[in-house]
Amino acid sequence: MAEHEVPAADDVVTEQDYERFARHRIAGMGGDAGAFSLSYNVLHLAYVMITDYEALVHREQGWTMPGFRLMFKLWVLGPTQPARLADLSGTTRSAMSNLINTLERGGLVERTRDGQDRRVVFVALTEEGRAAVAGVFPVQNARESRWFDALDDEERAYVVRLIRRVVAARPQ
Repeated sequence: MAEHEVPAADDVVTEQDYERFARHRIAGMGGDAGAFSLSYNVLHLAYVMITDYEALVHREQGWTMPGFRLMFKLWVLGPTQPARLADLSGTTRSAMSNLINTLERGGLVERTRDGQDRRVVFVALTEEGRAAVAGVFPVQNARESRWFDALDDEERAYVVRLIRRVVAARPQ
């Protein structure tokens, strides 16, 4: 199939075919086809990795990827205010509150009030939550390693630097 051809309804279209066709369409509109390709591939990688982790690691625990990410943050940081967790997760405070509620009902996290200022709330892992993260993280990390086996250590570090640079310069 040529770059500019529209696929027929019964054509098998691969991810690369779709991207190539979209790039052609975007370039024809005067758009930034390179930015589209980069965005498309980063998002596609994220989606397939999240689907993989949820299916092979977290679903049997009854968790979602956002739930695990929150518990992992608490495992690393210790008790943290919900607003800070929302900021670190790139989500809204409302979405974070809903996620905390779900994990709290599961006995994995708990809210406590600050001893000095009772208006200040912290979220922390329970003993069950700490044990759960410690038990599941090695499985998650093994999947992470397998995803990036195609890259050597230098390439991995380079990709991380590039992503960090893009995040630091993100549009406001």
